[in-house]
Parts: sequence; structure tokens; C-alpha cells
Amino acid sequence: MTTSTEESLWARCFHPAPSNERQLFCFPHAGGSASFYFPVSAQLSSVAEVFAVQYPGRQDRRKETSPDDIGTMADQVYEALRERLHARPTTFFGHSMGATLAFEIARRFEAEGGKLSHLFASGRRAPSRHRDENVHKLSDDGIVAELKLLSGTNTALLGDEEILRMVLPAIRSDYRAIETYRCEPGTTVDVPITVLTGDSDPKTTLDEAEDWRGHTTGAFDLKVFPGGHFFLSSQAPAVLAVLREQLSARP
Repeated sequence: MTTSTEESLWARCFHPAPSNERQLFCFPHAGGSASFYFPVSAQLSSVAEVFAVQYPGRQDRRKETSPDDIGTMADQVYEALRERLHARPTTFFGHSMGATLAFEIARRFEAEGGKLSHLFASGRRAPSRHRDENVHKLSDDGIVAELKLLSGTNTALLGDEEILRMVLPAIRSDYRAIETYRCEPGTTVDVPITVLTGDSDPKTTLDEAEDWRGHTTGAFDLKVFPGGHFFLSSQAPAVLAVLREQLSARP
């Protein structure tokens, strides 16, 4: 049985709202941490209790080893959160690597009789769409250059050599996990999927985003926003509006 301590280690609730009928779990990008979703929690706590997943190897978990395999990470997250996921209507939101991880956890949830209310996959091509990417094999400087290109890490962090060197092992593990991930075409979940993508995202074409349609037996929607890989930061009000609409709907 999962303990409350283990659960809180994996999922952070910045604005507790236990009386809300719904809950939203947010999964960070490669190199990301739970605090990335603090603004989401602040804005949506009136319609759902928001939990941000904290992976090992970062922030207060920086001394832990980060899994370098999506399957292993999905197993660990699901094991830690299983009881809470079954407790009330649940929506997943994942960005980039987090979208793939959310999909894999949804598969595990369904295998045990659970059913998500909705899955939002942001900034990530469909699970079966593979590119030959090897960022995880680059030097530390090469990985930092990739982070700067995508603007996915706080610029203050990128300029702090000591802190950056501490988190690079976790970032490398995340890149290895997502770049070695494979999913067969036709692998599906029975949950409505909404895909959010930036119209100039170098990591996801519109065609690759559209292919998420083949990974659900439920409803599918694709929403395109102006911006690159981290469009959800520049387009935060519009993205939050999409989430709020789904979370406010009757179960």
C-alpha cells in the first residue's frame, strides 16, 4: 500500500482543494520539475485539485537517481499515485516528455480498471512517431545548448554553473528515457485526448501531433497555438482556458 509520505514525494499540491470533485495531474517536460506547474495550480484550483508530479533527481529529490526509461518511470509514478488516481474523476496534462509519460500511466491505470476523464498531450508528437534523436549522448555543453534552443529551462538556471551541473544528470536521464522510448502504432487508451501544439515547434510537426488520433478509442481534438516548443508559457491564458473548460464540465 502506498504511504502518504511516498505519495507526497511524487505529487505536489501547491493549492490544496480536497473538496473539489475533480483532480488534475500535471507531468513536467524533460529536465522539468513540479514547480513548473505552480501557476497552473494557482489558476485552476477553483475547478480542480491540482497535483504536479515531481520526478527523482531534481529540486528536493536531486540526490535520487532519475530513471532513464519511460516504462520504469511510469511504473514508479503509477505505483506511488495509484490510490489517489482511483479516488475521483482525474485528468492528465503532460508537456513534451510528460505527455508521453502521462499516456503510459493512463495505460497502466486502465489495465487496473481505471478510466481517465481526459488526457491533454502538449508539445509532443504521437507515441508511435519516432525521430532519431541523441541529445542524451551529447556533452554537457551540448545539452545546455539544446535547452537554450528550446527555452525550456529558466535562464537564471542556465547561467548558474553550479546549479546547472547538479541537475544535468537528471536532464540527461530524461532525454535518454524519451529518446529511447518506442510505442507500437495502434496502441490505444480509451480516453478523450486533446493535443496542444505550437505552430513552430521544432520537436513536433502538425502531422506528428495529429497522429495522436490513432492512440485513442475516444474523442480526439487538436489545438494549435502560436509559438515554439514552450508555447504554453507564452500562450498561458489560452491554454488555461482550454483546461478550465474541460475541468468545469459535468462529469
